[in-house]
Amino acid sequence: MKIVFAGTPEFAAVALQALHEAGFTIPLVLTQPDRPAGRGMHLQPSAVKQYAVAHNLPVAQPLSLRMDSKDPQRAAEAKEAHERLLATDYDAMVVAAYGLILPRSTLDIKPCINIHGSLLPRWRGAAPIHRAIEAGDAETGVTIMQMEEGLDTGPMLLMERLPIGPHDTTGILHDKLAAMGAAMCVKVMRKMELGVVEAVPQPEAGVTYAAKISKDEATLDFTASAREIGRKIRAFNPFPGAHGSVNGVTIKLWNAEVLDADSSAAPGQVLAADAQHGIVVACGSGSLRLTELQKPGGKRLPAAEFIKGFPLDGLRFA
Repeated sequence: MKIVFAGTPEFAAVALQALHEAGFTIPLVLTQPDRPAGRGMHLQPSAVKQYAVAHNLPVAQPLSLRMDSKDPQRAAEAKEAHERLLATDYDAMVVAAYGLILPRSTLDIKPCINIHGSLLPRWRGAAPIHRAIEAGDAETGVTIMQMEEGLDTGPMLLMERLPIGPHDTTGILHDKLAAMGAAMCVKVMRKMELGVVEAVPQPEAGVTYAAKISKDEATLDFTASAREIGRKIRAFNPFPGAHGSVNGVTIKLWNAEVLDADSSAAPGQVLAADAQHGIVVACGSGSLRLTELQKPGGKRLPAAEFIKGFPLDGLRFA
């Protein structure tokens, strides 16, 4: 099969690599335009573009695929991309975390297959991995589905499940699901080649939406339960990084252990900050042992190392 691939971050690059190494012909790769990144804010290509360029795969980076955009530049680039797709010899498009909406004009050219990091219909939308951890889900997985105009509403072609471990962060789970999704996508495309793939409608019950993560969400409220806060810390690692404030200094919290013991201290109060007990903080119910922290301009450090340079005895997280 000849496959047009559309994707942007590392999650998508893993799938592109799997399809390419499996021997599928990839006549075109779509990815988002280069973005400023790093301290110098220099333009950086996406992970997908980096793989495509390294393996001499043709790349297009339109700002939009919507030819009806009110922005003249976006509309012009969308028209150019549409015409290029029409002129490209391909059998299906595979989409993974592309970041642009595929309009009906694109969906109608050839079948469009999406790699989605959740057990649909749970966690349709932009941030399924974060939201699954934040909600305390016991499992997640990958769904390969055929795309339609609705948000992740299309029929399912393959689904596989993965338990969420008690210490899994979004970063850890991302890598597991990226590898899983890549292998599943190759499997589905092989079935499409043979004409034996089966599409199953999504259940109507159990629909939830994974809204895009905002940086504001990463500010922790220590009046919440320790379990809830612990899930947020794991969900927002590595992005955007959960944090609290001590004496006006923002401290990022990268990892923590949930302790069930309640305390009469005010939420956010540091109950211990020493080599024997670690850094223990009171919450609305239960408490947290913070195990990895970072001060502004500093490195991520284990708790024992962090308190050497930033004593927390008697202080309180706000």
